[in-house]
Amino acid sequence: MSFQEIWEKEPMKKPRIQKVTVNFGVGEAGDRLTIGAKVIEDLTGQAPVRTLAKQTNPAFGIRKKLPIGLKVTLRGIKAEEFLKNAFTAFKASGKVLYDRSFDKVGNFSFGVPEHIDFPGQKYDPSVGIYGMDVCVTFEKPGYRVKSRKLKRNTIPEKHLVKKVEAIELVKATFDMEVLEE
Repeated sequence: MSFQEIWEKEPMKKPRIQKVTVNFGVGEAGDRLTIGAKVIEDLTGQAPVRTLAKQTNPAFGIRKKLPIGLKVTLRGIKAEEFLKNAFTAFKASGKVLYDRSFDKVGNFSFGVPEHIDFPGQKYDPSVGIYGMDVCVTFEKPGYRVKSRKLKRNTIPEKHLVKKVEAIELVKATFDMEVLEE
């Protein structure tokens, strides 16, 4: 019995995207960070949050608590739309998604080296080129049990998203090829 048949028969077992986190490491504060914020806002449709340096690195001119990156967390329809565009950019850069990118509970990450690979983006010399990391987190219906305020509990092992299920969902939903290694 395939996963598609199981998911049709028992919809509570079908994984879904909980969130998509886009990390945008600029490496310095100032104009590059401001321009990067505009770029990520154009791509995601959401205002980014600045991330701060955790430690000082004098070789790169980075001080502790200096803003050096941006991140955006997308949920629901926005997350799915962004992921479709991100996979288009990922394919355009000539990269391939491997099964080693997935962890044991089905979450995975990939990088897009150039933001100009996204549909509708053009190169502008005043902006430059930015890369980003995209992290996708999966869940199944009923995961609220582990984060609710009253009667919080753990998710049973049989209801956790498995690596194979996440790979199957990515293949079916986003028409993405996942190679085994």
